[in-house]
Amino acid sequence: MDSEDYLQLAGIQRYAFCPRQWGLVHLEGHWQENVLTYGGQKLHRNVNNPEFLESRGDVIVSRSVPVRSHRLRLYGIADMVEFIRDEANGIKLAHRAGRWRPLPVEYKYGQSKLTSCDRVQLCAQAMCLEETFDMDLHEGHIFYGRPRRREVVLLSDELRQETREVTEAMYGCQNTGVTPPPEYGKHCERCSLVEVCVPSLSQRQTVSQYLERML
Repeated sequence: MDSEDYLQLAGIQRYAFCPRQWGLVHLEGHWQENVLTYGGQKLHRNVNNPEFLESRGDVIVSRSVPVRSHRLRLYGIADMVEFIRDEANGIKLAHRAGRWRPLPVEYKYGQSKLTSCDRVQLCAQAMCLEETFDMDLHEGHIFYGRPRRREVVLLSDELRQETREVTEAMYGCQNTGVTPPPEYGKHCERCSLVEVCVPSLSQRQTVSQYLERML
């Protein structure tokens, strides 16, 4: 597959959150705003600056970093990558003395979720950086805007496997071109596409289902 046909890395969070939401956005081109999506865009406007580069002692901060993985077949933008001085485990950077270890930092408007959708997105970014720099990373951070603090995410084997599985599922949907059916849940209340999706239809029973339940 040509790298130009790779899927967007940002979509992995949507698919892990709700496969139907991913299909509505990436296959059908639907999009609606709500207070959560607006807040997320506002937060990212403060972060998205590909020309931003700052040194803070033993930390170099770079924003809006392009990333790509040929193994995952994903491409996208990492909100922020901090390069931390690490002479033992770091990599060389152009025009910088010493060695530096990348630390991906993803920005989210809300707060930490019970599901792993945010962590899967971060893990995909980390796996892109590992492939680019030919090194192993062990953690990444997610900055949540509401509590305004970071969550440390360990890049475990289980999280990496889940990331690979979600990526393959995305490509499965991409290849068929079929948007997954709705599955109504609490997450629907936070989705800006709830009126396009109409997930409540998934709760309606057929006559045979009704009779089977009653009997």
